[in-house]
Amino acid sequence: MVKRTAIYPGTFDPITLGHVDIVQRALKLFDKIVVAVTSNPQKKSMFSLKERVSLTRKSFAKFPSVEVDSFDGLLVDYAKKRNCNVILRGLRELSDFEHEFQHAIVNRKLAGSIETVFIMTSAKYFYLNSTVVKEIALLHGKLDCFVPKAVEEALRKKFKK
Repeated sequence: MVKRTAIYPGTFDPITLGHVDIVQRALKLFDKIVVAVTSNPQKKSMFSLKERVSLTRKSFAKFPSVEVDSFDGLLVDYAKKRNCNVILRGLRELSDFEHEFQHAIVNRKLAGSIETVFIMTSAKYFYLNSTVVKEIALLHGKLDCFVPKAVEEALRKKFKK
């Protein structure tokens, strides 16, 4: 039997419960999800790539069908290397769609065999992103409803009073 695998790429700086929700829901459609952590040279990350991979692994430790990996370079090259032809992306709002649609079209141009599947965020996470989480952590706010426990602990260490 052929396993249906999707790659869910992102910087995950840090991973949030919204990201976890997208993966949980995608597991209804795919047999395996590869959460692929990458560096984005256009963004200054709070956590190193190694830290982000570690936090992401801890966040999905209870999910046997989820693999966490890291990559650099073009996503389509990574997908080909992994022999995977589906990229999974989460959408929160219309502006996400415009950005993600552009990436999907470019990826299709670079590698026509790769498809992008969009999953809408759950209503309880549509406002959530990593920037908001970092701002709350900076101000020592409540984090447990936004991020997995391991991420909360790492953020508390980064923003100790």
